Amino acid sequence: MKSKLGARTSCHQHNQGMAENTIITRVLTSVQQLDAQIWNALLAQQPTPTPFMRHEYLAAMEQSGSATAQTGWVCRVITVWDGGELLAACPLYLKTHSYGEYVFDWAWARAYQQHGLPYYPKAIAAVPFTPVPGTRLMARSQALRQALVQAVQQWCEAEQLSSVHLLFGDAQDLSACGAAGWMQRSTVQFHWKNMAPTLPTACGSLPPEGAQSALGRPGGGLVAPTPPTASASLPLTPVLWRDFDDFLASLQQEKRKKIRQERRKVHDAGVRFRTLQGRAISTADWDFFYRCYERTYLEHGNPPYLTPEFFAAMRETMPENWVMFIAEHEQRPIACSLIAVTADCTDISASNINQSNQEQALAAIKNKVAYGRYWGALERVDSLHFEACYYQPIEWCIANGYHRFEGGAQGEHKMARALLPVETPSAHWVAHPAFADAIARFLQREGEGMADYFEALQSHSPLRQQPVQRP
Repeated sequence: MKSKLGARTSCHQHNQGMAENTIITRVLTSVQQLDAQIWNALLAQQPTPTPFMRHEYLAAMEQSGSATAQTGWVCRVITVWDGGELLAACPLYLKTHSYGEYVFDWAWARAYQQHGLPYYPKAIAAVPFTPVPGTRLMARSQALRQALVQAVQQWCEAEQLSSVHLLFGDAQDLSACGAAGWMQRSTVQFHWKNMAPTLPTACGSLPPEGAQSALGRPGGGLVAPTPPTASASLPLTPVLWRDFDDFLASLQQEKRKKIRQERRKVHDAGVRFRTLQGRAISTADWDFFYRCYERTYLEHGNPPYLTPEFFAAMRETMPENWVMFIAEHEQRPIACSLIAVTADCTDISASNINQSNQEQALAAIKNKVAYGRYWGALERVDSLHFEACYYQPIEWCIANGYHRFEGGAQGEHKMARALLPVETPSAHWVAHPAFADAIARFLQREGEGMADYFEALQSHSPLRQQPVQRP
């Protein structure tokens, strides 16, 4: 029997309604063993692709020394082929710890240890250090996605791993895992949306967000309150915010006042921002960002997960996916935040949408997403974190027609800044039958508590009770 961490490339035949003699599974030891163009083309066909599943991003994790065997991340890539054609693939990592995942299973590991059983190594289907929801199981069809789940589970069984965990997957991923009998779990993140509920107009509306969530709420997000009485039976037409003040007008008076006070504190302290995107971000800017990023981690007693070489790779291979906000005091940089964005050249903002192009524009804007990722400061200024990490990115999203700004893992304080709760699911397979049964019972209880928590969050919405009145 090979070591659990030993490299291996294997081929298995599948019978999921496909030609038995041509469909094979290959387990690779690095994403770099696959052509970047082929990988990215498959990713582009998925329902919810993100920049973090791009070949360049995952390869940079390896090449930079950020996610390697030395840091407890051993890469495996499970692939399904028909001859020389890639049909399905997902990144899989063998883990010797649970850091950098953001879906916490420390209690499960302790329970294994208390019973004299090894929990590590385990496997995760995830993007290292990146709690961003999106496609994890890339496949040409749902049948192939289910075949990919089976291939992952069979390989983990052969390697005698304790478990496999698909983190922050999309609806199609969760459906395929559910079909294989994997257990499901939900956490909550906070996202801002560039959609203002208004009274009905003659224009079209944005299509619904999609599938029923595991918590039994459409899309897993917070729904804006229905307008009262006469308007209650009429549909709302979502439109884009015109500017930051327009967005603030949708909030309760207390929340508007708080945000304005926080922004004023930063402005009165003499702090101004430079916003840079893509190749306009110089090497010196990236170096300054890393100083801030590293210092913030060290102040919390930990070295940063990502190395300077990782961000150097982002500068070279994915520059169009990054926006940097540099805070300056007396023309001297003192802090920095970095967001990732879907690279889209479509020019859609509140200022250029009219009735004739609204449906097309609103459909396109759904694909424009920004992701809050990293921040750091060399000097302390009251409310600077909120300005750099929330208000500057939100203002940029409004100006550039981005549909959603995801605030990252955890953080109830984000609700006061109008980032609303959204369910983020995961799926889990556990090899040991007794532990699988115990974890299933735990997840049932946790799920009930999570539904109550989600409902409580909804009751504290910062939005006004009536939609914004628009001409």
